[in-house]
Amino acid sequence: MRQKKKLAEAEQQSPTDTDQMPSSKKAYLGPRLTLGSQRSIYFCQNPKDHSARLGSEFFDQPAVSLARAFLGQTDCPQVLVRRLGDGTELRGCIVETEAYLGPEDEAAHSRGGRQTPRNRSMFMKPGTLYVYLIYGMYFCMNVSSQGDGACVLLRALEPLGGLETMRQLRSTLRKGTINRALKDRELCSGPSKLCQALAIDKSFDQRDLAEDEAMWLERGSLEPSALAVVAATRIGIGRAGEWAQKPLRFYIRGNPWVSVVDKTAEQDTQA
Repeated sequence: MRQKKKLAEAEQQSPTDTDQMPSSKKAYLGPRLTLGSQRSIYFCQNPKDHSARLGSEFFDQPAVSLARAFLGQTDCPQVLVRRLGDGTELRGCIVETEAYLGPEDEAAHSRGGRQTPRNRSMFMKPGTLYVYLIYGMYFCMNVSSQGDGACVLLRALEPLGGLETMRQLRSTLRKGTINRALKDRELCSGPSKLCQALAIDKSFDQRDLAEDEAMWLERGSLEPSALAVVAATRIGIGRAGEWAQKPLRFYIRGNPWVSVVDKTAEQDTQA
């Protein structure tokens, strides 16, 4: 039960040094849906019909802009691709992100401009991966953006390809509840789940997402209708003062793979 509780808490994590701190606001969970193998309307169409990987220029923008750009804003979210050692490719549309603005941001590991061996990748070129460990067993993955110490946390993916492999990886790496079958919506609906499903560990820290051979970003195919992006408060940063209330978490409204739904923020988005 303690391990199960830690995983649930880990899925609320953001890149702060108070990693075990619960959110100061009660979050609302999304609707329960039966997804199975049927694609939702949010799936990128024709996942094999993609353009070349996105280069360094895509990541060279401020954190808030990059956090929204990952979601595609008015078209399909960008597609994260992970190639395993045996050549298997795992794919998922990015549907939830959080922006961390650097030294001024009290919720960021880089607050105050301090650099440590742990957070060095936050100060490297845009597109550099920042992967860190929480609870001694779970990983979270961020991408550095424009500005020293700024980055974007990848919180959730909507799986597109390699789901069976993702299930195997999640079942092998998750702690507790090993007898319960995973639902599709649970594969990547949280930062630590995402890392488990894609076999991402500390070895990915400081890699360049624009050049790495094992993981990269591709532009998603266009969707026929615009996707509404919700701006909500970040998760798990209750001790970050006023920064805990800033709307720096972004997700695609109505997407069932989002980790935590904020009904209040969604109402504000509709207004």
